[in-house]
Amino acid sequence: MAYPVVSAPYGLKPINLIGGQVFAGSTREYPIANAYATAIYYGDCVALVRGNLERISVSTGALGTIAGIFLGCSYTNPTTKQKTFSQYWPASTAAGDAVAIVCDDPDTVFKAVICSSGTTVASGARAMIGQNLAMINNAGNANTGDSKNAILAPTDTPATTDTLPLRVLGLVPETVVPLGTATYSSINTATVTCSALPYALPVGTDVGSLDSAGNYIPSGSFVDTAAAAGATSFILNQAPSAAFASSSTLVFNQFPELLVKLNFGQHEYYAATATA
Repeated sequence: MAYPVVSAPYGLKPINLIGGQVFAGSTREYPIANAYATAIYYGDCVALVRGNLERISVSTGALGTIAGIFLGCSYTNPTTKQKTFSQYWPASTAAGDAVAIVCDDPDTVFKAVICSSGTTVASGARAMIGQNLAMINNAGNANTGDSKNAILAPTDTPATTDTLPLRVLGLVPETVVPLGTATYSSINTATVTCSALPYALPVGTDVGSLDSAGNYIPSGSFVDTAAAAGATSFILNQAPSAAFASSSTLVFNQFPELLVKLNFGQHEYYAATATA
């Protein structure tokens, strides 16, 4: 098993910038309206509405509306009258001086968890790199202050739709979970028959094989439908780019985290039409 274990999504977490530039923690402050009634969590997507910052759901994209990613806030606590720095914005807080801290650089690279639905952790795969993916809009965690938004694991061929909010840049190898191997028997279109699977395969599991010299061969495909441990078949999103050799060893890896950036046109800085 990889360490640390990724058990739940946490929104979008800034890592660096495209082109290998370092993310130095630069942020911008935007006001939050007094008593704004929606909680905003660390890692949520946010937008500007009449000069105030609000949480936004971008499950399938919202062209030109994203101001950035919420990274906390400050406000005067209405009970204690003390300045408070918080991981999240508690809904309906009566504070006229509330300010959000936002990662607003449209070239930021983020780390995020990929899920099949809700907060069920799935897997990314090499075949998803360069593709556009949707997000899952989940309510955040008030105990940690973190978002629970996730990347939506695709089924079938990854989408190229230009309105989807995220572009996949890479996998996160530090948290990969090896799911063992199986011996290949046959394939019918995209349904693979093999020896008993040693572990359950979540949606998106990366699939490859080994040649006679032990070299890894990527399939260019991933698991389309979750398969149970002990199953003797599984379904790929599409037929492998190179046919599996007879009786070859199939290799399964779960990548619960991906590196992504906001797709071109999603961020308001990359949209010619101004925010209403």
